Amino acid sequence: MRNLKHYFTLICYVLRSSLLRNSLLLMLCLSMPALAQGEKAETLVGWWTFEPGEELKDLMGNFADITLMGAKVEKGQLDVDAGKWAIATPYSGPDIEEKTLVSWASLDNLDVQAGSILTIDRLSDPTFDAIVFGERQPHRWMAGSGWFHRTQDPDPGFEEKKTGVLIQMAISYEDDGGKAHVMIYHNGDIIGDYTHGQFEPFNTDDAEAIWGQRHGGVGGGPGNLDAHIEECRIYGAVLEQDEIQALKLGTLQVEASGKLTTTWATMKAK
Repeated sequence: MRNLKHYFTLICYVLRSSLLRNSLLLMLCLSMPALAQGEKAETLVGWWTFEPGEELKDLMGNFADITLMGAKVEKGQLDVDAGKWAIATPYSGPDIEEKTLVSWASLDNLDVQAGSILTIDRLSDPTFDAIVFGERQPHRWMAGSGWFHRTQDPDPGFEEKKTGVLIQMAISYEDDGGKAHVMIYHNGDIIGDYTHGQFEPFNTDDAEAIWGQRHGGVGGGPGNLDAHIEECRIYGAVLEQDEIQALKLGTLQVEASGKLTTTWATMKAK
């Protein structure tokens, strides 16, 4: 997989006027817009790229380092399999209310099912939200949740028929008067849209992230998956469809504070 590298481009033009004794310094700070994106980047609470040197790190610093439960990280990908999973616990960031889970992954075996490519799990009880493959409908994605409280079979849904194909899955959770409005996306296309069950927040020190299994904590839990997971994000906000479609692997935009505002871009380069 491509390595994550950090680029900062600053181009400065110094303009001097012969009509003035004092030199005028004009700093034109130009970013690389093709490499940057700002789709609610400021709301990110979890971001994993699995790249060398940061294989087990949440780049936002909110989740503890990943513990590999038989899963492995190779060439910038998290490799999960039946009985082999990973967990990052606990979580020390801000309370997570409305959110969007995003994961890029490729499936290695369509018949290893009922696991998750990204779960946010509560430590204090069995509440969780997850991007689950094949639990209620073979080879189809759904929004997994404790006791199916926020789960309905997506309409039209999407059936995976090929292995080894990198896809993007995203699920957003909006607070609709105390109910959960759930939107499910496959490669940016809406495959599910419904309001069902109680909206649930995930608070500081009472959350963890899981890959491979659906939920269950360090003691393990139900579900298995056979997949290579390329990158995962948890946004503390609802991303709209156009924002999800604009997301690219490894790129974010963050505005620096201070007198001189600069745009930083991170990207995965060849």
